[in-house]
Amino acid sequence: MTTTTTTGGDVPQASFPGQAAAPPGPADLMPMYLMHHAFRRDLAAFTAAVAATPLDDRRAWRRLDRRWGRFARVLHLHHAGEDEILWPLLLTEVDRAGDVSGRATLEAMEAEHGEIDPLLSGCAAGLHHLTSGGDADTRAALVVRMAAARERLGHHLGHEESDAMALVQRHLTPAEWDALHPEFGRHYTPRDGLFALPWVLHDLPVDLRPRALAFVGRGPALVWTLLLRVPFALRERRTFRAARRERSGG
Repeated sequence: MTTTTTTGGDVPQASFPGQAAAPPGPADLMPMYLMHHAFRRDLAAFTAAVAATPLDDRRAWRRLDRRWGRFARVLHLHHAGEDEILWPLLLTEVDRAGDVSGRATLEAMEAEHGEIDPLLSGCAAGLHHLTSGGDADTRAALVVRMAAARERLGHHLGHEESDAMALVQRHLTPAEWDALHPEFGRHYTPRDGLFALPWVLHDLPVDLRPRALAFVGRGPALVWTLLLRVPFALRERRTFRAARRERSGG
């Protein structure tokens, strides 16, 4: 179930399943929470697929390996945008305001990114190994790594939603926040964009889909609807089919 929260004259804030918080304020934080929803969704799917995919199904492991590469690429771009653009901007503002706890939060954000990276690299190595070999022990080690990555990233996303987004609401104007969106997109290649658009819109709660489509814009929304939505969903079903079969009991 999803909710939308608002306080007084503040704009409504989207709240996706699993989201830790949605601090009230004048800026619409929908794009941040939209990305977080996709990261959580992916790690849940990968965790289930790693446990359920037959060891000898090399084609399935290759699909998972390629798909992990796309997930890791978008997460890297997202974290790089925060480290290079958002956190420094906020740090200037919290220091100007003498917000000591705000500075500690932002320092923690960057440190947590550094803790997550090795876990993601370990998952990538395990998946790649299983594309050409590997036994039950290889898979068992990957299950542990994947669970650790999911837990650590989940903790970070929750911390960001609860504390760092409260700093956005406290220290940035809506115009300053909105101006960051194209800055985050500067490092995306056309290939990144063709993946990221259907990826971020996939499997959204129905009640939040209109707001997500409004954020991406009319043109991209039309491209998604007519060209990208169905092929992406079909690839997702193929890639994560073992996990889907396990959940359905078949």
